[in-house]
Amino acid sequence: MPLFHRRDLHETEERSDDPFCNPENPVKITFEEITSAAYKIRSGIKNTPCEFSHISQLTGMSIFLKKDFLQHTGSFKERGARYALLKLSDEEKSRGVIAASLGNHAQAVCYHGHQLGIPVTVVMPLIAPIMKIQKCREYHANVVIEGKDMAEAKQVAFKISKERGLIYINGYDHPHIIAGQGTIALEILEQVPDIDAIVVPTGGGGLLAGVSVAVKMLNPSVKVIGVESERCASYSQAMANGGPTFTPIEGTLADGLAVPEVGYNAWETSRNLLDKLVVVKEEYIALAILRFIENEKCVVEGAGACGLAAILSGQLEEFRGKRLVLILSGGNIDTTILGRCLERGLAADGRLVKCRVTVSDRPGGICELCKMVSSIGVSIKDIVHERAWVASDVFSVEVIVVCETRDYTHSVQLRELLQSKYKKFEFENFPNEQSLVAPFTQDLFSMP
Repeated sequence: MPLFHRRDLHETEERSDDPFCNPENPVKITFEEITSAAYKIRSGIKNTPCEFSHISQLTGMSIFLKKDFLQHTGSFKERGARYALLKLSDEEKSRGVIAASLGNHAQAVCYHGHQLGIPVTVVMPLIAPIMKIQKCREYHANVVIEGKDMAEAKQVAFKISKERGLIYINGYDHPHIIAGQGTIALEILEQVPDIDAIVVPTGGGGLLAGVSVAVKMLNPSVKVIGVESERCASYSQAMANGGPTFTPIEGTLADGLAVPEVGYNAWETSRNLLDKLVVVKEEYIALAILRFIENEKCVVEGAGACGLAAILSGQLEEFRGKRLVLILSGGNIDTTILGRCLERGLAADGRLVKCRVTVSDRPGGICELCKMVSSIGVSIKDIVHERAWVASDVFSVEVIVVCETRDYTHSVQLRELLQSKYKKFEFENFPNEQSLVAPFTQDLFSMP
């Protein structure tokens, strides 16, 4: 007896380009399907660690990190990809499969397709990270770069699928993909006792759906919390409109979550199981990436950092003193993007500040400013001076200085020093003390 049901394939194709994701007949994934997936993929997927985090002392929570970025291709996507490929018939395996993805799903399908001897074609939009494109090619896949975003890439993939008779595997809404992703929750519940909540990065909703089903079946008291970026808040839009709604997305550090519409199967499966949804700003994602590198020596991508971003933004304060698991869903971040993230994280943390100071243009004016800044241990990272647009007098020059400080308090010291010496100065985007997370002074969480 099948573990889930869908309409006849030909009937569904008349209503949707993707026969496994029919809005008129969405599939609700069962716990039995998730356990079946866990059994089938066990030989090809790593059982990744779920470890107590040093970040616990910064937040007042006992935080455990499920490090699924340690999978071979660097993300949790391997779970669903392998299960979906294993469920193909022999004829479908011989023809091959196709997928559209910004990177992680594409890599997972390419890698496991190569391992299982199944031909793979992936369509990746122009905005896909270069590193992820290169990895797919290394896994011997046919890589097509076309479409300005995921919506256009999917249409290209649908067209190729019909022309060549390839099975299309949706990266977040295919029933087998959702079931495979849910296996991560089975591992978490076995690895960490007495969990109060699991925080799940949310884009198309596949991981959220799989985790929700497994958690609510095994331990209904555990809260399931979804987190998405404000620049791709498609699940929030689905909640506001009572179902999946097309949502224009903007460029985001959490590119792995940049899905314009929640999957119909994922929505039907998770909508009544989700306890809370949090939307985070980009600066907190950057700050979370920085915190992981400095405190855990973990390099994670924006999507994987969203759980910590929710905590840093103060949106999970009700879990002070509780035990939370954060799913670090991926670690495939472009080197260039990582550099930008670290700079933005330092700025959000009050450790990288930019100010404009009007100083004397006579000999020694700028030198005096530099000596003053260095006298309190502040490092100047960049400096530019401008004369033409200074309206005060011809003997003045405006200096733009980018400084690196130790912390927010050090930045305040710099501001007070400049205020005592110069009449005209201003900071750009000076951090708000209330937005920063101070160390938690009580040593209640030194042990898991």
